[in-house]
Amino acid sequence: MTYTTEELIHFLELELRATWGGKRLIFNAEEKLDNPVVAKAVDLEKMSRVFVFRDFRQQIHEYQQKHQVSGVVWRKVTFKDQTISFPEIHNQLIPIEGDKEILIDAKSSVIEFWQKVTEGLKYYLSGDRTSPITESILEELYQEAQWAEIDAGKEEVYLGLCWGNPKEYIYKWAKPESGFHRIIAAENTPSTINI
Repeated sequence: MTYTTEELIHFLELELRATWGGKRLIFNAEEKLDNPVVAKAVDLEKMSRVFVFRDFRQQIHEYQQKHQVSGVVWRKVTFKDQTISFPEIHNQLIPIEGDKEILIDAKSSVIEFWQKVTEGLKYYLSGDRTSPITESILEELYQEAQWAEIDAGKEEVYLGLCWGNPKEYIYKWAKPESGFHRIIAAENTPSTINI
């Protein structure tokens, strides 16, 4: 019997609780740091917890690859009494072959939801919250993206237009091969909250 995505997430949660509860320690944290100066500056007991969990998570990732267990979870977002359910890669799992296609297949429904709930709002790139962007720029960004994700606050909604490797797209170092544009829709100027 192969474990499911949900079961792997449950195992990770249990291990994280046990690790941070002090029930898991690694005794060679200093060696794993491979830097004697840093080893003297950090709390090795806390650092050992990080290594224990990281090693456990790596085993989960290897299991995913070996048994082809998806890293995709379905997330619900509600804005203006409208709800959407869309796929994303769980933050503690990795995408396997086929997972990116699931994200890509959901792009149009995420953008349709976004367009529906943001009608009449202004659009901003998250890096420039002072100048709204035009519909034509937004349309170009839609076309460039391979998949889309969405999040919502009380008065703002956020669209991520993503491309590249679903495991790396959130990191600045992955650009230009992987990345995302974050768009904010707000009635007026967006807040300074970062999502």
